[in-house]
Amino acid sequence: MRWSTYWIVTVAVVVVGLAMGVTLPLVSLRLDQWGYDAFAIGVMAAMPAIGILLGARLAGRLAGYLGSERCMRLMLISAAISVGLLTVLANYWVWLVLRLVLGGCLTITFIIGESWINQLIEDRLRGRLVAVYGSAFALSQLCGPLLLGALGTTTDAGFWLSIVLLLLGTVVLWPADGAPQVDGANASGRGVMKFVRRMPAVAWAVMLFACFEAMALTLLPVYLIREGFAQGLALLMVSTVVVGDAVLQLPIGWLADRMQRTTLYRVCGALLLGSSLSIPLLLHTPLIWPALVLFGAGAGGLYTLSLILVGQRFRDDALVRANAHIALLWGAGCLIGPLSTGAASHWLSSHALPWWMAGMAAIFLLLALRRGAFDAVVVSRPAREPGAV
Repeated sequence: MRWSTYWIVTVAVVVVGLAMGVTLPLVSLRLDQWGYDAFAIGVMAAMPAIGILLGARLAGRLAGYLGSERCMRLMLISAAISVGLLTVLANYWVWLVLRLVLGGCLTITFIIGESWINQLIEDRLRGRLVAVYGSAFALSQLCGPLLLGALGTTTDAGFWLSIVLLLLGTVVLWPADGAPQVDGANASGRGVMKFVRRMPAVAWAVMLFACFEAMALTLLPVYLIREGFAQGLALLMVSTVVVGDAVLQLPIGWLADRMQRTTLYRVCGALLLGSSLSIPLLLHTPLIWPALVLFGAGAGGLYTLSLILVGQRFRDDALVRANAHIALLWGAGCLIGPLSTGAASHWLSSHALPWWMAGMAAIFLLLALRRGAFDAVVVSRPAREPGAV
């Protein structure tokens, strides 16, 4: 295993996560300060999802044409330019377009980066090393809201910091090589419905986590502020959710190498369901803090285990294609989650966000508990290998 490449790619993606953790809540809070309602903010939060859908279609072709390493660097530079334009073109409609472009660039970055990491990892270490990657990425997003709280939301300092971070990611990635060799036609995002039919629980878990992440960084701060919390405390509560996502992925990954991964998958779904239902009840009590930690852990565990199950099955073109399918499903989740939650928060209930997550977790459990739900992820393996399905 090429450990140096694993750490280089992980660090590059983590830097991107930090930039996202600053930029995404800053855009939503800036719109809230300008007087836009929850639905308008939800539309803005959903725009990267359209970019994700486009990026997932283009990732394999661009990686095949440019080479995976060069393509990833180019996307980071393009993302930095998009964030830079946010600072100089303060217009809602222009921001919609820029968020779309940003979503596409970052999607291609993640498709290549996660395929690169998953192909490097040996299956006996897959749970732990995918969890390290997931935890590092989540911690970077945790630091984003904290940095934003320190920088403030009334200036463009957060945007400029994000630009520097994205360019830093390009520099860190420069010496890395050995990414999956991609045939652009074979690695395109076509065939997503076949992927959904073969791995429905994995597909739904990806959409669920996409909804969670989009809403946690965009609508959750607004939800908490409108429930009476000060802006600084709301950002700290968002960071607490990310702490749960980040810190508890390490024990989840450790367990994934020592027990049946599909059982652990179902446990994470149950954890997310229970914590989502508890948030409205515990919101103004001290128990909200552990509830937020478990909320993040349950959602993050589902995504980490999804990557593990996909990584143990696919290689090269097939792995990039599977990650393109994941990105398409991610885009659908990012699109549906903020739009529907923003609308429901505006017209139905202020607690729509946790209730929506509870409903999605319940559907995941129904899919994951079906007989034969994970037959498609069974792979040939040594009989004594721990943690395999």
